[in-house]
Amino acid sequence: MEITIRKMKRGDENFVVDMMKKFFSSPATITDGSEKIFAANVKNCLDDSTCADGFVFVDGEKIIGYAVTAKSYSTEFGGECIWLEDIFVEEEYRGRGVGSKFLRHVKKIYPQKIFRLESEADSAALNLYKRFGFRELPYLEMVCVKEMI
Repeated sequence: MEITIRKMKRGDENFVVDMMKKFFSSPATITDGSEKIFAANVKNCLDDSTCADGFVFVDGEKIIGYAVTAKSYSTEFGGECIWLEDIFVEEEYRGRGVGSKFLRHVKKIYPQKIFRLESEADSAALNLYKRFGFRELPYLEMVCVKEMI
């Protein structure tokens, strides 16, 4: 198995949207997403957004996962942040080093940035994140989305 990581490109849309459906229907998110949200996410990743970058994980010719990063700034940490928004690996490829490879990849392409992510408290990936230097923050995260009001 030789996993490669590359930027999302045209032609990846259906594969990524199918994986987004799985990701957003899992306990990792509080919403189930929607076709409109998935399409907007992929469009932003493909259209050279200043805020979002999309990546796919490929085994040979098969897309086996995806990730989305988002750029922001942290006044708390005094620097630009890269949010690891989505990291999804198809179940049969989990535990094979794909997440580690992706984390090394983003640290290389975004040097000197602060990395943040959200995770379920009982996620199997917590040990991976901790090995890469992530630590828990004692915050309550809140969200306000117009559709929810």
